[in-house]
Amino acid sequence: MQRPDPATLPLSPGVYLYKDARGRIIYVGKARVLRRRVLSYFRQDGLPAKTRAMLAHAVSLDVLTTTTEKEALLLEASLIKKHRPHYNIVLRDDKQYVLFRVDVKHPFPRLEVVRKARRDGARYFGPFTSALAARETWKLLHRAFALRRCSDRAMKNRVRPCLYHHMGQCPAPCMGLVDSRQYFEAVHKVMELLEGKSAPLLARLRQEMEAASEALEFEQAARLRDQMRAVERTVERQATVLPGGGDMDVIGLFAADRGLALGLVFVRNGAMTDGRTFYWAGLCFEDAPELLRSFVGQYYAGPLPPPRILLPWLPPDNEDERLNEDAPPPGAHPLPPEQAGAGDGMDGHAGSWREALEQLLAERRNGPVRLVAPQNAKDNQLVDVAQSNAREEARRREQHAEQDILQMLAAALHLAERPRRIECVDVSHTGGRQTRVGMVVFEDGRPHPPAYRNYAMPDGGDDYATLYQWVARRLESGPPWPDLLLIDGGRGQLHAVQRGLEEAGQGDLCALAAIAKARDEDGHADRRAGNVADRIFLPGRSNALPLREGAPELLFLQHIRDTTHHFAIGRHRKARGKAALSGELMRLPGIGPATARLLWERFASLEAMRAASLEELRELPGIGPARAALLRDKLRGI
Repeated sequence: MQRPDPATLPLSPGVYLYKDARGRIIYVGKARVLRRRVLSYFRQDGLPAKTRAMLAHAVSLDVLTTTTEKEALLLEASLIKKHRPHYNIVLRDDKQYVLFRVDVKHPFPRLEVVRKARRDGARYFGPFTSALAARETWKLLHRAFALRRCSDRAMKNRVRPCLYHHMGQCPAPCMGLVDSRQYFEAVHKVMELLEGKSAPLLARLRQEMEAASEALEFEQAARLRDQMRAVERTVERQATVLPGGGDMDVIGLFAADRGLALGLVFVRNGAMTDGRTFYWAGLCFEDAPELLRSFVGQYYAGPLPPPRILLPWLPPDNEDERLNEDAPPPGAHPLPPEQAGAGDGMDGHAGSWREALEQLLAERRNGPVRLVAPQNAKDNQLVDVAQSNAREEARRREQHAEQDILQMLAAALHLAERPRRIECVDVSHTGGRQTRVGMVVFEDGRPHPPAYRNYAMPDGGDDYATLYQWVARRLESGPPWPDLLLIDGGRGQLHAVQRGLEEAGQGDLCALAAIAKARDEDGHADRRAGNVADRIFLPGRSNALPLREGAPELLFLQHIRDTTHHFAIGRHRKARGKAALSGELMRLPGIGPATARLLWERFASLEAMRAASLEELRELPGIGPARAALLRDKLRGI
């Protein structure tokens, strides 16, 4: 897509919509200044792979202006939900969580299980992801505390007490057998328990039970004893994480082999009550900032937000992202305000996005809402819990996907059975010199690094000849043989390998396939990272397989090819991935932007940092022996 004329783009807030050749919306974004944001897509470098792939398919751009950035956020969320654009990170979870509702304005309120909070003056408690568990708690509370269960309409039309009254589980306010003050005593006890105030409630129930026992009111003492047991059973399900109380949601991220997982933990009144996990296949850690922004905006369109939402770091505003790799990456800074540059531990680059979203969430909650990064060790522990949940979800989803993807791949490539062992090769050289053929191995859908090989080949710039010669080297290595050999290249590379196997009398050794980059506008191989339109060739077939863009089989083959690239070429992590990893790095106490910058300048990856010796860390400017030892322990604890 051509760079638009700046004069056609307004300087106001709003949303922009990229469309493909068929007029379909493929991406929706919001901007504080539309002109600045849209033009940032057409800079020469620094764009993530997914953005470059989107621009390769976009042919037109529409903009919709709004009066405020908050309105732009609302419009963006509405358009994403309606159109579900291909290149947006879409929250594909329409589940409405369960809440408890108590209408405190009613003289005889009941405890209701609802799916949505409204601005009606009632008290809401939750959320709970399991409706079954919530209803079990509801039954338990009703057995312990006598409250009405019937609706307002049924209560008005009753002519005699219901069965629950005769069972001792309803005081029958419909018949005037209890006054509002007595009824509210039970209501307050239920609300105290749902608020997490179990200790004062248990103490008061114990006092009342002992008093009833001394007064020889044994039936009342037995009821109070049962109430205490019900409270204790309810409390056992909750883990106290904030002794001082408080409500907040905690978000953690985990970058898995084939996607990005997010864990969400609910903390209510200082107790961890529930959690939820999400997974997006095909995303990597450089997509983490956009994922955090999109998730918060889309998720809290339904559930009522708590007053505090704890993120692993504060993602930068899209329009203010810096491209200078030498500058410390933007994000959360668990540092004192005088070091972080802001009163709450964040830099100004996250301000616009965060402030606009906080205003929007505050309106939904009818109270203040703050998006914050970890400020202390307790916050970091909670983020670690959410991250651990995300890790387990990614493991479960990817294990399940591995079992299915091999069967799907066998069908797509017309194989007789699932390819248990897949080998992929790629030729790399510098001007025809120091030629290498890198080979990676996937077994049962997962990479198997011990089987990776790097073959030194004769110098030369002919990839076809190199692959033909490599076949003999591979046959010399011996079994185990692959079920599928994937070649990074087109029909020419595929034919070279096929000819080498046939001339060695091993034409039926394994199935062959080649993966080639799609063609750009000029007919040349489109080698831009993130391209989702790669072509798959098979022996004896002139045309590429008709695999749709984004098909799971194609994504899996692309993942294998990209792993081979990483192994054979040894390219560095992308700068945006570095910024996201720095967010995780700076969650460690004592590591701020300056230290993170020193580490990235000295080491190329997080793995290299963790493997660094004490002497290597001491060589960093300003790092003495004591701090080097502390830094080494923190890095190895990640």
